[in-house]
Amino acid sequence: MRTDYCGALNASFIDQEVTLCGWVDRRRDHGGVIFLDLRDRDGIVQVVFDPDSTNFALADKVRSEYVLKVTGRVRARSEATVNPKMATGEVEVYGTGLEILNTAETPPFQLDSHVSVGEDVRLKYRYVDLRRTEMQHNLRFRSKVTTAIRNYLDLAGFLDIETPILTRATPEGARDYLVPSRTHDGKFFALPQSPQLFKQLLMVSGFDRYYQVAKCFRDEDLRADRQPEFTQIDIETSFMDEAGIMGIAEGMIKELFSTLMDVDLGDFPHMTWQEAMDRYGSDKPDLRIPLELVEIKDLLKDIEFKVFAGPANDPKCRVTALKVTGGAEISRKQIDDYTKFVGIYGAKGLAWIKVNEIEKGVEGLQSPIIKFLGDEVTLKVMERVGAQNGDIVFFGADTTKVVSEALGALRCKVGEDLNLYTCQWAPLWVVDFPMFEETDGGVAALHHPFTAPSCSPEDLVANPASALSRAYDMVLNGTELGGGSVRIHDQSMQQAVFKILGISAEEQREKFGFLLDALKYGAPPHGGLAFGLDRLIMLMTGSSSIRDVIAFPKTQSAACVMTDAPGAVDTKQLRELHIKLREKEKKDEAK
Repeated sequence: MRTDYCGALNASFIDQEVTLCGWVDRRRDHGGVIFLDLRDRDGIVQVVFDPDSTNFALADKVRSEYVLKVTGRVRARSEATVNPKMATGEVEVYGTGLEILNTAETPPFQLDSHVSVGEDVRLKYRYVDLRRTEMQHNLRFRSKVTTAIRNYLDLAGFLDIETPILTRATPEGARDYLVPSRTHDGKFFALPQSPQLFKQLLMVSGFDRYYQVAKCFRDEDLRADRQPEFTQIDIETSFMDEAGIMGIAEGMIKELFSTLMDVDLGDFPHMTWQEAMDRYGSDKPDLRIPLELVEIKDLLKDIEFKVFAGPANDPKCRVTALKVTGGAEISRKQIDDYTKFVGIYGAKGLAWIKVNEIEKGVEGLQSPIIKFLGDEVTLKVMERVGAQNGDIVFFGADTTKVVSEALGALRCKVGEDLNLYTCQWAPLWVVDFPMFEETDGGVAALHHPFTAPSCSPEDLVANPASALSRAYDMVLNGTELGGGSVRIHDQSMQQAVFKILGISAEEQREKFGFLLDALKYGAPPHGGLAFGLDRLIMLMTGSSSIRDVIAFPKTQSAACVMTDAPGAVDTKQLRELHIKLREKEKKDEAK
């Protein structure tokens, strides 16, 4: 129906006849001349119909979002009317033919980047929202990224292999979405949280290098940056150690940024998990922010103030200080807001000291806690953190988890509020993660139970708490882009990990018998990683939410307001699936 896309027209098309198809972005009537801004996925071009045109009367009926087919001649705009803000701003199309392919009701909101629209409205009318320039750009860019990833991995010898969507439930850190089986009474499939076990089995099968742009599903608690279904770039390879795998992944991300954004990320530094937690309170630190946590536990063990002395003498706690350069200008109201902020992470308060004139000793400091710390200890703390005039020092004293999470989050919050960023992009590899983490019910795998430890099975069983894994995470600007590990390829090691996790021999056989069997038949050393495609695109496009880089996302409550999903199922379908819904208990009217 068309010869060209609207956004492709430029000065090289002058005097050519073109046929365009698209939507009316804007209609203007200037002195009897009708101007239509016609929009398609490539961009917008101005179409002109003057009163002498045989299609003028029809053009006069056109309204916003009508679908048109336009034929006309490309001509240069006058010097006074050139629009440098438009890619097609040097030209316009003089309309000679017009066909209204479809009319449109007034849109539920204006398709203007300057108009603020509630997200629920945008998602309800997503097919309209996707016409906006920002969303068109994001999804076009997403397509370019996936194409570039496929090309990179194809050239590196990886094979694109699909794995099943209907599988069985496996423990991977979140709840599974279950699918009832009609043909197997009382049994369920599960939608995959990742292709983890299948890609390992492909390595056992000898395919050597695998990748997939994979749909994954996790029934997680509600979070702003999570989706119940998401896309990941899944990679696995055999006969390669962590350095080799990380090299391939790093090369891929660097090439993406270089080719699509003209950004040189440089070499990625490596940092151990312990160092990241000690210095930044996070296993995905934002290295653009030059603030660090400083341990002061040893300085506070002998003071009488129990708020600090208690944690200082408890091996399960930490006491740290966070110096903010130039932070003395932070108001009391802002400090109160920061106190509420750290409370989200379990902190009971937020102590602080402002540094006005450090050369005057404690007389040059401002804080309600100095009298509890004592002059000597206060000055030692100031010396430890390197405090200078104009700084503020925040303190955390609680369990290691609370202090790390609270001050780690505060570090990022203050860095953003005060615009302390030292660069635009800060990539990082975090390595040497612990194998396990403590939970209320025992221990859990920090990554997943198929991650290889850095020690022997005997050493692992003897001292699991101190065991390190062969895992690695790629972090960019404080966001985990992807994570992976060298996998367990030995049956005895896999059984040792299962045993530590409290998975009995019977449960091992029931849930993972196929994997344990496969490890007996010549499983090669292998490993891999997976990137969150949605997060990657969000970072690269500068979007504030992953919902802005997904065509049809769910809301924060895991619902689709456009299709009204999830929805009810009729009794006949439930009966075929051998499912009966329990009626909700009626509330006692007397209560």
